[in-house]
Amino acid sequence: MIKPYKNQHAGKKEQVALMFNNIARRYDFLNHFLSLGIDKIWRRKAINYLSNLNQNPILLDIACGTGDLAIEALKLNPQKIIGIDISAEMLKIGQQKIEQKNFGHIIQLQNGDAENIPFDNNYFDGITVAFGVRNFENLSKGLSEMWRVLKPEGHLVVLEFSKPRIFPVKQIYQIYFHVILPFIGRVFSKDKSAYTYLPESVNRFPEREKFISELRKAGFTQCVYNTLTFGIATLYHASKK
Repeated sequence: MIKPYKNQHAGKKEQVALMFNNIARRYDFLNHFLSLGIDKIWRRKAINYLSNLNQNPILLDIACGTGDLAIEALKLNPQKIIGIDISAEMLKIGQQKIEQKNFGHIIQLQNGDAENIPFDNNYFDGITVAFGVRNFENLSKGLSEMWRVLKPEGHLVVLEFSKPRIFPVKQIYQIYFHVILPFIGRVFSKDKSAYTYLPESVNRFPEREKFISELRKAGFTQCVYNTLTFGIATLYHASKK
């Protein structure tokens, strides 16, 4: 199991929470800077996958971070959006952002664990996760929890990093992701481990066909994926019967 801090004995979940608390203040800047702003396009595409939900859906955004995907989901005209995350500092920044934009009557952020989602069965019309599933301590448990709280006929959309497979993007990506990105991340975030953990966690994540298999094991149907930007990221879409 890949953890952010190899010299600590805490579990992955505790280390991931600590890591995001440490980098929270620079997280949005580094996301947009290191992706050249493409992450905003990826989030828009993710929400577009939910455009056929029932009118005024109730949505859950898991590993919501600072709330960017939840804010993007407002275009779906939801009744309510609940975002959960294990990082208190990320939630604090997300809450400030939501209050500044006067979205507090629709978007509610709260501390929550994706592997123990604090909601009833069949509660949400749609669930989103952006760049969060690879940080789960127990992936199968997290996916099973998503299936449990999703309504029948509901939809799950997962956005996650992946590894390009075509030349020369694969080779350029390897240099950028394993050399340049960790260096810039260390300089701006002041956390020596966070942006080393990022490429390591992507390398170990069961992407594409393997992740589709994990979704099916959890009970999801109509599982498909679509690669984005030469395979740097992948969108997964699944349903619950």
